[in-house]
Amino acid sequence: MSNITEIASYAQSTAQKLGIKKFDIYGSTVDETSVQVDQGEPQQMKASNRSGVTVRVWNGDHLVGVTSTTDVDPIGLELALKTAQEASAFGVKDNVPDFSPEATATIAPTHGGASDRIPQADVSKLLETLVDAEKQLLAAHPAIAGVPYNGLAQRAIDRFYLNSDGAMRHEAHSYASLYLYTKTEEEGRKPRSAGAFRVGTGLEKLDIDGCLKEAAEKTISHLNYEKVKTGKYRVVFSPEAFLSLLGAFSNLYNAQSILDKQSLSTPDSLNCAIASPLLSVCDDALHPDNVGAETFDGEGTPTRRVPLITNGILTSFLHSAGTAKRMNTEPTGNASMGAKVTVSPNFFHVFPGEAATEDYSLDTADNVILIDDLSALHAGVQALQGSFSLPFDGWLIKDGKRISIESATVAGDIREVLNSIIYVEKELEFTGSGVAPRVWVNELSVTGE
Repeated sequence: MSNITEIASYAQSTAQKLGIKKFDIYGSTVDETSVQVDQGEPQQMKASNRSGVTVRVWNGDHLVGVTSTTDVDPIGLELALKTAQEASAFGVKDNVPDFSPEATATIAPTHGGASDRIPQADVSKLLETLVDAEKQLLAAHPAIAGVPYNGLAQRAIDRFYLNSDGAMRHEAHSYASLYLYTKTEEEGRKPRSAGAFRVGTGLEKLDIDGCLKEAAEKTISHLNYEKVKTGKYRVVFSPEAFLSLLGAFSNLYNAQSILDKQSLSTPDSLNCAIASPLLSVCDDALHPDNVGAETFDGEGTPTRRVPLITNGILTSFLHSAGTAKRMNTEPTGNASMGAKVTVSPNFFHVFPGEAATEDYSLDTADNVILIDDLSALHAGVQALQGSFSLPFDGWLIKDGKRISIESATVAGDIREVLNSIIYVEKELEFTGSGVAPRVWVNELSVTGE
């Protein structure tokens, strides 16, 4: 990608030539290399360079036109500005988007910047690493017959935002990711699967041993499975499972969803109790564990820590510049630029709120279900009703011992789940979408096979 200063310079000169007084540009480029293997042999190798730029232009009637392009050279950018200028005649007249009031605000140096990039490893090194990881996993137990889903990838990302008021932001970072998902074969037994995922700033920073150990232990723990009786159970959500639910029902705290009346919340829900006082949740793009944290959003607004739920109270919504203006508050750094501006969470941080009156432990639990992973969220979640019915992988805890569950679904209402929390453990675990502890819920419906 061209130097951000050069892009800003010829964007400004081109805009003047076209008679454009107000515009902004958001762009990114991603260099990615990924590999997959099968029984020690390379199965797939990919390398790509993807770039995209979104241009917005406001006309004299304060209407905005939007266009996208993959070209950031002078010719491509001039065409994008001209197309957006022409499209502005057909721009929406209600709630017209505008620059973020914080697009020129200073980003603290401690938040990171353009220096967090680690040189990418050779493809041969990626293949060698993944082949070795597969080999170790296959040797972990005789029942592990294959690792059908696996992948090792590395990405280098550049992002920038600029506007005609002088805003100019740029950052670059890199990260690598590994996933391993096994499959077992035992005579007279159903195939069982389990997996693990790790992410780091680069290949050398990747916890490969931890990923191998977790995938092997989970797989082995699922070999001796049993059916579970249908009924009501005390349920413990793993960090990943709980964050999956939080993400599936993000309309609870998404200001755009609330304004569009596509949410379980209303503007009046702010400062109301929506969960047990034992629970606190923040959206924290700058959390130390967030590999490749972004310091600004698609509108140039600095990202930050946003307290969503504090001791069970809904304390904030996630905002773009437009939703913040409509709700008379400040943007939170959660906007994504596109044909329209959307709002989404960055990185969850779940932690205990008020102190619990009683501590719980899986080591002494009895008749408790531990849900490790939820499936089919695209089909089993009714986001506007608050209900869900989802297949899951997990264990029935009997006298502190884990018994793998053959097949089951868990069903409930997200509002009841949040209000039925009886314990939030203190130890946090990193997942791809945030950090969280295990969360205990008093009772949920579980349907066995």
